[in-house]
Order: sequence, then C-alpha cells, then structure tokens
Amino acid sequence: MKAVCWQGAKQVQVNNVPDPTILNPRDAIIKITSTAICGSDLHLYDGFNPTMQPGDILGHEFMGEIVELGSGIRNKPRPDGSPALAVGDRVVVPFTISCGSCFFCNRQLWSLCDNSNPNAWMAEKLMGYSPSGLFGYSHLTGGYAGGQAEYARVPFADVGLFKIPGGLTDEQVLFLTDIFPTGYMAAENCDIQPGDTVAIWGCGPVGLFAIKSAFMLGAERVIAIDLVPERLQMAKDLCGAEVLNMEEVDVGEALKEMTGGRGPDAVMDAVGMEAHGTGLEGFYDRVKQAARLETDRPTVLRQAIVACRKGGTVSVPGVYTGFVDKVPMGAFMNKGLTMKTGQTHLHRYLKPLLERIQSGDIDPTFLITHRLPLEQAPHAYEIFKHKQDNCIKVILKPGQVA
Repeated sequence: MKAVCWQGAKQVQVNNVPDPTILNPRDAIIKITSTAICGSDLHLYDGFNPTMQPGDILGHEFMGEIVELGSGIRNKPRPDGSPALAVGDRVVVPFTISCGSCFFCNRQLWSLCDNSNPNAWMAEKLMGYSPSGLFGYSHLTGGYAGGQAEYARVPFADVGLFKIPGGLTDEQVLFLTDIFPTGYMAAENCDIQPGDTVAIWGCGPVGLFAIKSAFMLGAERVIAIDLVPERLQMAKDLCGAEVLNMEEVDVGEALKEMTGGRGPDAVMDAVGMEAHGTGLEGFYDRVKQAARLETDRPTVLRQAIVACRKGGTVSVPGVYTGFVDKVPMGAFMNKGLTMKTGQTHLHRYLKPLLERIQSGDIDPTFLITHRLPLEQAPHAYEIFKHKQDNCIKVILKPGQVA
C-alpha cells in the first residue's frame, strides 16, 4: 500500500509499504477513505520528537471502511449497546487508542488508558506517567502506524471504532477523529458560564473549533488571537470571534482594554510547543529549544496566564511534550487560576458531537481549504507548514488521482 512516511526533519515521502495485518484478536483493518494533516503532525514534521524513526507512517485523523475483523470482535456486542461491528461498516477512528477496561477507561479518561501504549516506559521517563497509545505519533506513544495511508490496523477496535450513519459525507464526520472533539473539550475545560468572555490563542483548526464550541457552550464573547491574516479572517467571518493580530497590537493590553481591565474569564492556549515569540523572549526560547535545554516554546502559555482574570481558567489543548522555562507561576498561584489540559478523551465526545452535526448546530467542513490525493502529501505538508496558498486544513484522499 501507499503511505506517508517520515524520513527526517521536514522530510516526508509517499512510499510503498507492507499492508497491515491482524496482530491481535481485537484488531480491525480499515480501508482509509479520507485522512487529514493535523497541526500536531507538524511537531513531528519539524523534528521535535526524538523518538521518530525513518519510515514511520504519519497521521492520526482518518476514517474509512472495515475490511477485516479480528476473531475477538466478530459478532461481539458493542459496549454502548449498538450493533456489533461488521465488515463493510463505515467508521471514524479516534486518534487515542483505548482498551475500554482499565482504571482510566472506566472513568471516561480515555486518553489516559493504561494498556494501549507498549512503549509506556519511554513516556514515563519524560513525563512520569504515560498517556494512551496514539496513532502515527512517534514511538513515545506506542509506535503505531498512522492513517495517512491506504489501510490501517486499529487495535481495540471493539472499543474505538465509531460507526457513521448513512447520509453523512466523510468531510462532515472526519474531524470527529480529533480536532472537533479537541476544540470542544478545550472549551468545556474553560468552565464557561453565561455571559463569559473567552480569549483563544491560535486560530488553526483546533482553535477554530474551540471558538465554535465556546459559543455553543454559552460564551458571550470570544476573542481570537493569531498572526496569520487568513486565519483571523476565518475566525471573524465564519466563527463570530473578535480578533487580535499579535504582530499589530500588545495582546495583553488589548485584552485589558476589551474587558474593562479585568481580563478574560477563561483563556486557551491552542498553539502549544511551537508558539511564535518576538523580541528577546522569542529569541531565548528558540535558542534553548534548539540546544535541547528547553523542549517547548511556552510564549502563548505565559501570555495566557498573565492575561486571565483573577479566579479564571486556563485551558491548554495545545500539545506540549516536555519542559518549559519561565512560566509565571507567581501570577498563576496568586490570581487563583485553574488549569485544565490533556490529550482529548475522544470516545466521550463522539456521539454527542455527531448529534450536533446531524442537528445542524455546526458544519465541520467550514475550515477545509485543500483537498489533495494522498500522493501529494509532501506538497500538502509544505503549504500547511508555511501557511501558503491560504492553507488552513488539508484533506488527503487515498486512491484519488491528481
């Protein structure tokens, strides 16, 4: 089969690789019909994860059709009471891999599954504990082959695969695999009350879904912060946010002015480890990250903590992998802030967000700007990485001819 393979920092290729096979009775094999490039993939593309190996298959946002089921899930009733999985079912695949029976899965903390990361020892050395296994996201989270390919093996398929009813296109449901639930959980973590103002740093796909979700959860105002004009325009025109270009204004002062000096009720870092800094602070973070003296650039996290009103909430859906410097803990503690973060508990949100799509509360296709064949993935990574051609979100179609 053809698959998008990491070959080194800023190098991906579409290679012919062996087809996946059933390795465990609870596995399924999926023929992929649609997949996407996520902002989190750029952290791997840029070489910031030391556990990537040449030939690793990328991608964690994918869906398709079941073509093979392991013996352990044939005719097995679903945990949610829905009909058993069958060959031919059309499914979306959560990017988090969860066993369904451990301490954390039983508490709906699906992204903290204890049984799905065979390389948990790696994550434990860096983080103390391991998250769940993740598709296409380095050997730190299991070394699982990703979904930017023609086929994929899905472990614990009896728990993970989510069947899609008829009448919905791939593009309407594909983002249930990650960015829609991630944006929604990030907004939910803001503990939004009626009339609240929420400030969101980052108007990439997750940030845009977070804006939509914050309004769905009752926010009165959402202020979106970015430096890419087309992202800010989309946040304003399609999501209803007020916008700030961080290259044109002092974001902290602007937020004070917009909130009567009090600050937003909740703030969100939807950027993460590759935040763009300016001046001495930005130079400091880039040098320390390049020298591996700091793994992540916390420019946005610092700004968000300082900007949030007293007693407010800091939500962090942006991915961080290791250690950061100069986090303003004095402001965090003395302002009585609450921070909520984590990989998304995907399984918790699949059904309610599907219902949101079916009811017309949201059309997730609003942010798609590019649709390309899988073979054009190297070009897609380039335009997505460098914000070229007004690229916001790329869908890749296996088997499609250019």
